[in-house]
Amino acid sequence: MEDKKDIYILAIESSCDETAAAVVKNGREVLSNVISSQIALHTLYGGVVPEIASRKHVESIDGVIKTALGEAGMKLEEMDAIGVTYGPGLVGALLVGLAEAKALAYAADKPLIGVHHIEGHICANYIQNKDFEPPYMALVVSGGHSHLVYVSDYGKYEILGHTRDDAAGEAYDKVARAIGMGYPGGPKIDAAAKIGNPNAVKFPRVFLEEDSYDFSFSGLKSAVLNYVNKQKMMGEEIVPEDIAASFQQSVVEVLVGKTIKAAKAHGVKKIALAGGVASNSALRSKMQAACEKEGFYLSVPSPILCTDNAAMIGCAAYYEYIAGVRDGLDLNANPSLRLGQR
Repeated sequence: MEDKKDIYILAIESSCDETAAAVVKNGREVLSNVISSQIALHTLYGGVVPEIASRKHVESIDGVIKTALGEAGMKLEEMDAIGVTYGPGLVGALLVGLAEAKALAYAADKPLIGVHHIEGHICANYIQNKDFEPPYMALVVSGGHSHLVYVSDYGKYEILGHTRDDAAGEAYDKVARAIGMGYPGGPKIDAAAKIGNPNAVKFPRVFLEEDSYDFSFSGLKSAVLNYVNKQKMMGEEIVPEDIAASFQQSVVEVLVGKTIKAAKAHGVKKIALAGGVASNSALRSKMQAACEKEGFYLSVPSPILCTDNAAMIGCAAYYEYIAGVRDGLDLNANPSLRLGQR
């Protein structure tokens, strides 16, 4: 019997402020995963500046791809396809990666595969856990997204809930700014919360309607801002660590509660975390505890696979590739692309 041919994907990710490239073998084996981060640059402005992000992508992308191929010890000609994020994200940033991928696909006569950024985050779990497979419930939490997704099969996604206003990561950034911690807010609040009292301030838990899997963090963010302003007006002490811990506990309780509820309702025994906020230590530990209580298996990618990276895009591209998906050179960036849409 003939051995199955190995599939090599060169993947490119540039949806926000990380320029990334990776070489992935058979969807789950990462041969290289190179990330050029712009965090230090955007910290000067308290958040991501889209025009600056796009320019930095242009400056970095050729070198990042060259390094990824070099670390994998492979040439462009040896790739079976080029995978690239084409949405959602910042349109200028997406266009840089997409233009590069199209040029490489055309020059090397390789198939082009457009990948949904959120699908990439979900697929990071396949890299982390080689035996992990659908069906399962995925909680995707990042700076721009809060999604609860039922994954019935590879490439088959049903969005059960999404954010109605601020995404979880966005709320973290805004609260961090309000209590003087700066950008990026997620890691700073997570660190401060470890030494703060999570019961110091009673912030709201927004669960919305009883049958809803949607999220809303705008009211919680406003409650934190109002508390800070009230304390200042009254000349009372503000303890940033206590606020961080109390805010984080409120966010995590809602995220964990809705995910467990959705998993039970859909009869699945596996849960996956995905996205930048999946690196959050409180979310990981509370979700693990809840899963152990319910007899569920929890998959969580390592922090490097939670951040925006190209390895996860290569994994998603592999499953699209073997499903027969191919995109033309007319593929365009779609900053508001919905999961499951092509």
